[in-house]
Amino acid sequence: MVLMALDHTRDFFHVGAFQGWDPLDPARTTVPLFFTRWFTHYCATVFVFLAGTGAFLSTLRGKTKPELSWFLLTRGAWLVLLELTFIKCFGWTFSLNFHELWGLVIWTIGWSMIVLAALVRLPVWSITTFGLVLIAAHNAFDGVTPESFGGWAWFWRVLHAGGPFEVWPGFRFAAGYPLVPWIGVMAAGYGFGQVLVREPRERQRWLFVLGTGAVLMFGLLRFTNLYGDPKPWSAQDGTTLTMFSILDCQKYPPSLCYLLMTLGPAFFVLALLDRGTPRWLQPALVFGRVPLFFYLLHLPLIHALAVAVNFLRFGRADWLYGIMPAKPPAEAGFDLPVVYLAWLVVVLALYPACRWFADLKRRRREAWLSYL
Repeated sequence: MVLMALDHTRDFFHVGAFQGWDPLDPARTTVPLFFTRWFTHYCATVFVFLAGTGAFLSTLRGKTKPELSWFLLTRGAWLVLLELTFIKCFGWTFSLNFHELWGLVIWTIGWSMIVLAALVRLPVWSITTFGLVLIAAHNAFDGVTPESFGGWAWFWRVLHAGGPFEVWPGFRFAAGYPLVPWIGVMAAGYGFGQVLVREPRERQRWLFVLGTGAVLMFGLLRFTNLYGDPKPWSAQDGTTLTMFSILDCQKYPPSLCYLLMTLGPAFFVLALLDRGTPRWLQPALVFGRVPLFFYLLHLPLIHALAVAVNFLRFGRADWLYGIMPAKPPAEAGFDLPVVYLAWLVVVLALYPACRWFADLKRRRREAWLSYL
């Protein structure tokens, strides 16, 4: 959650975000900027994967399959609604204009939960197999274009290809996070729950084996450019830039290489943290206990902070409103030190509220609290 807030702070504060260039572009980036963006790639993958794991673990706390299915269905629908309303209007745009909507990460988590609501009635092995097949095979369909589906082109964009389309005249939808393979990532995460219920030593061994296998598979596929990413790497001017090209895997939709690159190291981190959370990292657990609550607060706060700072600098911040904002001044945005400072301010400002809500969820058991 904390890394995610860094990426979103960069969206609203970094000079490159206003000039429209990719922080992973070897021709424009720097080492600090590249890794500021690249490390946040782990957020979406781990969110979706562990959401599936959490669903599995809930069955060990007494939740029946029908109860879990209903919860996933209703919470998934709630997340989709939040993405299209509150998050869009009060997080990203500060505008009530619904002529263009976006399906981003919360949208994808919501739909993945809705699909998992149907899958949980199946044996765990079949859910896991379904997820792994989607993850491994979806890049085989990269060459299939939305236009080949005629009137159903919109469906292929939502499902796999991504991109904008017109819902009806004057209203557009952009599938920023196509549902495949994210649905498979959550399903695989559900099966991964079986690893976490093993004895600690065996569990940690499994985590290291899974992490090693994912990293080795990434290396094989990525270095050979055989399969797994529609954006092959290429030799650049220098070792560092070539490494950037190798690590710059496709996220929208996430390629097989992207998922291996993020899940593999995540397994290693889980194995290390399974032995105990270091004291210096324990405050971050507060945000992990209330992830959606944190998400719903952090975007409006970052956005409002950016508006305030730009009003102080330029006397206006109209480029930070709406879907078709005004052009920002040429001097808009900051270098990374200011981005990191703003990020620190946001995280510290939200800590008391998140700690209060985490304590509230621990003390009370009302059903509505499980939806936040």
